[in-house]
Amino acid sequence: MSTSPTVMALLALTALAASNPRPAAAETYRPWCVQYIDKSGATSCAFTSFEQCMMTARGAGAQCVQNPWYLQYGEHSPAYGSRYQVDRGRWR
Repeated sequence: MSTSPTVMALLALTALAASNPRPAAAETYRPWCVQYIDKSGATSCAFTSFEQCMMTARGAGAQCVQNPWYLQYGEHSPAYGSRYQVDRGRWR
């Protein structure tokens, strides 16, 4: 029993489509997190300003804290961009 090249090509295309290759998504770190003080202890780090975080936290039994991931990996951290970012700021 021989398989035709058309059937083999169709099988290869089906396998490729099933794997669904996509580029990796970049992580976006926001500077503020809201932490709920109830039993769940849930945290949402989706806030760009302290005021925005507080608007969500008020009345919900929550508090706002700085995102530790943003401090380490955010846009103004040493891990972002060039490793000479501090030196570049001196020449402005």
